[in-house]
Formats: sequence, C-alpha cells, structure tokens
Amino acid sequence: MIRIPSNLRDAAKEGDREDRNAWLAGLPALIDDLCERWSLDVGDPFEPGGQCSWVAPATSRAGEELVLKVGRRHSEAEHEPDALRLWDGEGAVRLHEVLHFADTTVLLLERCNPGIALSRTTAQPDQDRIVCDLLPRLWREAPPGHPFRPLQDMCDEWATEFDNKLERLPDRIDPGVAREGIALFRALPRSAEQHMVLCTDLHGANILAARREPWLVIDPKPYVGDPAYDTLQHMLNCEERLATDPAGLAQRMADLLELDGERVRLWLFARCVQESIVRPLLYNAALAIAP
Repeated sequence: MIRIPSNLRDAAKEGDREDRNAWLAGLPALIDDLCERWSLDVGDPFEPGGQCSWVAPATSRAGEELVLKVGRRHSEAEHEPDALRLWDGEGAVRLHEVLHFADTTVLLLERCNPGIALSRTTAQPDQDRIVCDLLPRLWREAPPGHPFRPLQDMCDEWATEFDNKLERLPDRIDPGVAREGIALFRALPRSAEQHMVLCTDLHGANILAARREPWLVIDPKPYVGDPAYDTLQHMLNCEERLATDPAGLAQRMADLLELDGERVRLWLFARCVQESIVRPLLYNAALAIAP
C-alpha cells in the first residue's frame, strides 16, 4: 500500500480536482515500477509533505540512503533537476537520477540525515546567517544553452494573478498602494544589473541538517534574475520582524549578502503587496516600507 501524505491528499480536494485525483490514482503503479527499475526499498512518505509531490526515504540495493521524489509537474518547479545538476551538491542535495513523464517528474536524490529542517531547530535571526551563507553558493551565471526561465516571466505571471484577484476583491487594499507595488514588482527584474541562477524559494523548511555539510538546500524553483529577489521567501516567513521592523529585516539581509539595501527593501515592498490580498500582515509591512 502506498500512503498519501496529508498535504498532497488535501490538495486533491481543491482546484483541478479531477486531474489531481487521477494523478494520485496512478501513483502506486508508478512507484512500484520505479522501485523495480532502480532496485529501491521505499519507506513511508514524509509528513505532512508538499502539495505537488510524493516524497519518501529510499534505500538502494547497495545500502545507499536516498530520497524518491515523485512530483506532479508544475511551472515553478519545472527546472528543479537542472538546478540540482548545475549545483552538483554545492550547498544543495545531489541529484542521482531523473525521469520525465507527461505529467510527472521523478527525482532520485541524496538523503539528508538527520534531515531536520532549519525552521524547526533555529531561531529566525540565526536562520538569517545560514540562509545568507547558502545563497551565494547557489548564485552563478547560467551556462550557455541553459533551460532556465527569466525571473521576469514569474513576476509578470504573478502580477497578472494579483490584478485578477484585486478585481474580485477591490476593497482588500488601497488601490494606490496596489498600483505602486505591482508596477514595481514588474519593473524590478528589468532593472537588475546581475542575472544569476536563483533558488527563489529558500526558507527554513527547505534547508535540512545533513552529514556531508551542516545544511543542504532542497526543493529549488530556479529562475535566472536579480540575486536581491532571493532574499524574499525567508523574509516572508519572519512574521514577527515583518510586523515590527520590516525595513530593518531587509537591511540585515542585504548587509549579510553585501547587496544594495534599498533594492532589497523595494523587492520586499513589492512582494508584500503582491501577497497582501490574502495576507493582511504583509499589507501592513508594505505600508511600513512603501517608497
């Protein structure tokens, strides 16, 4: 029996329900085939898991400890294996194998032991330094012929989604703040002086304790663009500091990474506006640091 972790099961109750349930129904046969193909013994999936992937510890016939990740293909994570290949274990888990199917991407990955998330063990101000130690190791120029999409694509897509939400919920935020923030969200990628391979989703739950290195990054959603953007996901999880001193948080991250503090603050303002319709805390943070 293949157990479905709670977040993946709950996600099948929302959105494109029919497609998600059809994908879940095919998981047992696919996982059996993968175990035979790669000679794996697979344990129960990690809980609560993500909304798009079935992820479980696996052991090879030779005794190597691995992770099997079977993911429903979606836009943001489309080039995860390409980034892991590029990094080749430098600050991130190693990729051993990858398979692509019409609606599924399968990764066989290095397993982190003990695998405890940074967010569970370390206070957020102390997480800052670890996040900022890892990010520059991931930033590098994309090689010739690379598959990575520009950060501009993601920002434009999210800005359009924001505009559509705002049409349905026009009273959630001040229209002037909305216009300024989302215009900046579209403009900042275009004005970047550097364009590096980014993780875009680095935060404490995606950094795991390991033996090969103290901490390793998992689950990147790579794009090419402004390194200052890569500070955002961690900051969005720092709710207490976003409520009390968002400008100070932005400057601290900029200082640790030797980035332009004003640019990091503008990115934080724009991203807080982009998320503010559903997260009132971020609207208040946006008001506090508005240009």
